[in-house]
Amino acid sequence: MSRKLMFVVLSALVVGSLLLTACQPQTVTVVQTVPVKETVPVIITPTPAPSPVVYPRNETLYTSGKQWGPPTSWNPLQPGSYAMGVIGLCYETLFLFDPLKNEYIPWLAESGQFVSDKVYEVKLRQGIQWQDGQPFTAADVVYTFELGKLPGVYYAGLWNWMEKVEAVDDYTVRFTFKEVRHQSWWNTLYNTAIVPKHAWEGRSQEEIVNGPNLPPMGTGAYMYDTHSEDRMVWKRNDNWWATKLLGRSVAPKYILDIVNPSNNVALGLFLKGEMDLSNNFLPGIATLVKGGYGVKTWYDDAPFMLSANTAFLFMNTTKKPMDDPAFRKAMAYAVNVDEIVTKVYGNIVQKANPSGLLPTWEQYVDPAVVSELGFSYNPDQAKKILDQAGYKDVDGDGFREAPDGSKIALKIIVPFGWTDWMESIRVIAAGAQAVGINLQPDFPDFGGYWDQLTGGTFDMAINNFGSNLSDTPYTFYAWLFRNPIEASMPNGNFGRYENPEVFALVDELDRTPKEQMGAVISKIQRIQLTEMPAVPLWYNGLWAQWNETYWTNWPGAAEGLPKYLPCTWNGYWNMTSILMLTELKPAQSQ
Repeated sequence: MSRKLMFVVLSALVVGSLLLTACQPQTVTVVQTVPVKETVPVIITPTPAPSPVVYPRNETLYTSGKQWGPPTSWNPLQPGSYAMGVIGLCYETLFLFDPLKNEYIPWLAESGQFVSDKVYEVKLRQGIQWQDGQPFTAADVVYTFELGKLPGVYYAGLWNWMEKVEAVDDYTVRFTFKEVRHQSWWNTLYNTAIVPKHAWEGRSQEEIVNGPNLPPMGTGAYMYDTHSEDRMVWKRNDNWWATKLLGRSVAPKYILDIVNPSNNVALGLFLKGEMDLSNNFLPGIATLVKGGYGVKTWYDDAPFMLSANTAFLFMNTTKKPMDDPAFRKAMAYAVNVDEIVTKVYGNIVQKANPSGLLPTWEQYVDPAVVSELGFSYNPDQAKKILDQAGYKDVDGDGFREAPDGSKIALKIIVPFGWTDWMESIRVIAAGAQAVGINLQPDFPDFGGYWDQLTGGTFDMAINNFGSNLSDTPYTFYAWLFRNPIEASMPNGNFGRYENPEVFALVDELDRTPKEQMGAVISKIQRIQLTEMPAVPLWYNGLWAQWNETYWTNWPGAAEGLPKYLPCTWNGYWNMTSILMLTELKPAQSQ
């Protein structure tokens, strides 16, 4: 079948069922120990090239899924706004983290270890060069970490518990701590990109924190080539240190990341072979995989995708009746998550464990606590809890009143246009109404949604922004139980749940070595499932679909395939996606 004919056939099969817009994939972020002020990068207006540049198709990897607007920043100190690949392709970290194996991979660092209770030493690889040919040394690492002392740098919280960082010699860095925050430290080691001291030290504080940093210059496998309104283009660094020191080389000469168009356009590009890897949410993708049209995903069958984050139902605990744990627990029993998984998502997501922890963190789920306090869809149980708590239909209108006789009329919000979430909250509202709770779905624009969510004026809402895959469940709990409660809560705990006991436990978890985490997490889960401040619903997928028209040997679950994450989102290149590029092979027939 010709590619054009295939596109027509598949469009007829899939586009009819395509949701116009869906909730956007969220990126991995480093958990901070202090609130981070938003920084506003200087906007660069791309200058269009005089004529379109044509890249050799058999040497170019076309991707899409991260960039939802024109690239404007190449500054690795701006984790929420830098262009696709800035960290991972261009700038690199001391370690990588492999979530599939739960292990850290030495990268710019050759090794690292605690040499005493409060001192950690990193041995750097010798022979690494910056892309301008200058040597990479301990001075660069010290400089990068000391940038955290500047207001506005996202890892500023590190200096609340780190005393000093110093170069012992050209290839040894010593970190001395006031107290050791084990979880935050390990998370920092694979998320903080090292910048070149010689190229940055003459910059002003404003340039360092808010500057666009164009062109970027790192140690990585790719160098900045060009960008425009609709793309970001990287060109292979043929002098990349890992080729000589690790025997690894990246296959594509160019990576061309397409700014996300509508899902309809993205699907069309993908089906025509004009996109190799899509990290967009593409509803109906199961039809393509099962239909034998050459579309590949991590699994060949449901759920097709790996799990990337947990979608939660947040309830505003500062408002009645959401301030009542019994009411919140009843809502947990009233939600038919199976219907959302099967009807809304077509089985490309999985129902969440009652703890909300991702499958990669399964070892930290306390089965005894979940067995005792967990929940599943059970409207009869929801009704029983509400009856016992005094929520009854006094006036006979089909909806329950509060124990004091007052009316209950609530809204659940998601952004307009995020149609998978829109359909999901219709299911949630219907489940609530079936047990007598007057809950109505509402769809403000994203700005209105975000203002309500972070400002604490909403009733109920769906969100998943900080529940992302990482090296530690501490990041999950630090988001879920973010404290202190402030006027604006942009980094988690949207329901403004106030509980000093659980806050102290999350803080204790940060100080706890990995091998001792289980006991602390068990205590957190007991409070979580008793108080039910937010209800875990489903695991959003690590949206990833690819074809083998131009590149083969993609990662996947099948035996013999590479086991790296096939994802271009921020934070994923340093969670093994860069290694995916070293395993790709050009297709034999071009």
